Amino acid sequence: MANEKPSTQTQPHGDAATRKKTETSVAEAGSSAEKKVTPKNALLGLQHVLVSNVWLDPVFVAGAIGLPLALSSNMVNAIFIVSGLVTLIQATKLVRLPIVQGPSAAFDALMIAAGTAGSLAAAGTSIFIGSLIFLVLCLTRVIEKLRFLFAPIVSGVIIFLVGVSLSGFTLSEFLGGAPGDNGFADPKTLAVSIITCVLVVVLSQFGKGMVKALSYLIALVVGTALSLAFGMADFSAVASKPWLGLPKFMPYGGFDFNAAIFVPFFIAYLVAIMEALGVYQAATEIQGTKLQDRQVRYGLAGEAAGSAISSLIGGFTTTAYPQNVALLKVTDEGKTRTRVPVIIAGVVFVVLGFIPKAGAVLSLIPSPVIGGIFLPAAASLISTGFNTLRKVESDDRTQVVIGLSLLLGIALPNALSGLEGGAHVFFSNSILVGAFSVVILKALIIDLPNFIARHADERTKQAE
Repeated sequence: MANEKPSTQTQPHGDAATRKKTETSVAEAGSSAEKKVTPKNALLGLQHVLVSNVWLDPVFVAGAIGLPLALSSNMVNAIFIVSGLVTLIQATKLVRLPIVQGPSAAFDALMIAAGTAGSLAAAGTSIFIGSLIFLVLCLTRVIEKLRFLFAPIVSGVIIFLVGVSLSGFTLSEFLGGAPGDNGFADPKTLAVSIITCVLVVVLSQFGKGMVKALSYLIALVVGTALSLAFGMADFSAVASKPWLGLPKFMPYGGFDFNAAIFVPFFIAYLVAIMEALGVYQAATEIQGTKLQDRQVRYGLAGEAAGSAISSLIGGFTTTAYPQNVALLKVTDEGKTRTRVPVIIAGVVFVVLGFIPKAGAVLSLIPSPVIGGIFLPAAASLISTGFNTLRKVESDDRTQVVIGLSLLLGIALPNALSGLEGGAHVFFSNSILVGAFSVVILKALIIDLPNFIARHADERTKQAE
């Protein structure tokens, strides 16, 4: 996850020549490989496409909202196009690392809540404005002064709560709705969701090579085939979609600013930045290089620009994907510092984005399949949050902050479910409640006492 002090890995500002030399040597190390499109690099690029699961978030969000085929396939295609373009630009011009871009899971719960409330236009506007704000913060280097928001104790709590929030929507898809709904806990629904989920877990944990890398795709194919056998899937509508097409501009409506929706989306963007910083750091460590200030600044700026564009054509945010960085450890990419496979993956994403039939096929995947696939994904977010919190220094004060923040984030939305208006929007969102709780509690219980103690020590030394 995010590195608490990304700039500590950089060269000193006063040694500009040394810093420039380091950046040049890194670029030259991979330059020879970048010019070679070999069959091996093509296969590695295809593997990046399949492992990234770029399609998973939009399919899950569209299915949970219940979007019609036209809008759901538009969302998938929009995210494919933006993910591909940003991946290409990041790899060749900006962060210059072998990372794949895709939609951030931090926005899934917010997009679903906004969509079920008929506020997708406001959600898109919130993403657009938030992206522009972070773009300005990156270009003016203000983002480097906000490192306190990226501390592991903050990011760990938020990522954990993102997983918890998604679990509710995921289980609804997994079980076929809620008690009382037609088809809830139907034997066929449970058979599809359970088999799909078990396949993901077994193949990803015990599989080898490509089987392990393609565990989600294999589970998706098997689950969908089982759904077809049970008469639970219908792809006939795909025939009406053209082979080539463009995503629509602002498909959910014009600009619609809503402060109550904007605030949680802005907080979620902080989570996406924390994820991205961690991915950047991991990629450079695997390559044996140091993360530069320029890479952080330009990389986050590229993600912000891509997110703004995505919001205008029906998608949502783009961020760096950690699962693709993991591939660098098991291939020659990490050692050779080549970016060719990721560049190839970016091209494939863009091509798929201009094929509406591809988006339509993914959008029609049955809900039990999506629930079965996404349940392990949501669980991985919870475990990632735990692992991030393990980086925090363990003492009584940090444990109090973590415990109270998680408790408030999980329990307060249910306790205050009867509120209305703006208060309901705020307190019904566990991510927002948890984020505000951990930042405020950290400031009051950890940072303020430490600040007072340091001042007291300084006065004591001066008096002596």
